[in-house]
Amino acid sequence: MEPKYPDVHVKLVGADGNAFAIMARVQKAMRLGGVPKVDRDAFLAEAMSGDYNHLLQTCLRWVDCE
Repeated sequence: MEPKYPDVHVKLVGADGNAFAIMARVQKAMRLGGVPKVDRDAFLAEAMSGDYNHLLQTCLRWVDCE
């Protein structure tokens, strides 16, 4: 399944695995990629609505992750 913003790339492999660090990295990439604030806020709300696995799944649904 194609992410909502396939042109926003985030490298998660080899990076800090802390949930807050992941959310910050994705938020920054989305901001730099020109994603509207309303969508960045929606991503954050969805990412924080579950456990760590839900966070990772949410990242994959919103942006291109490696």
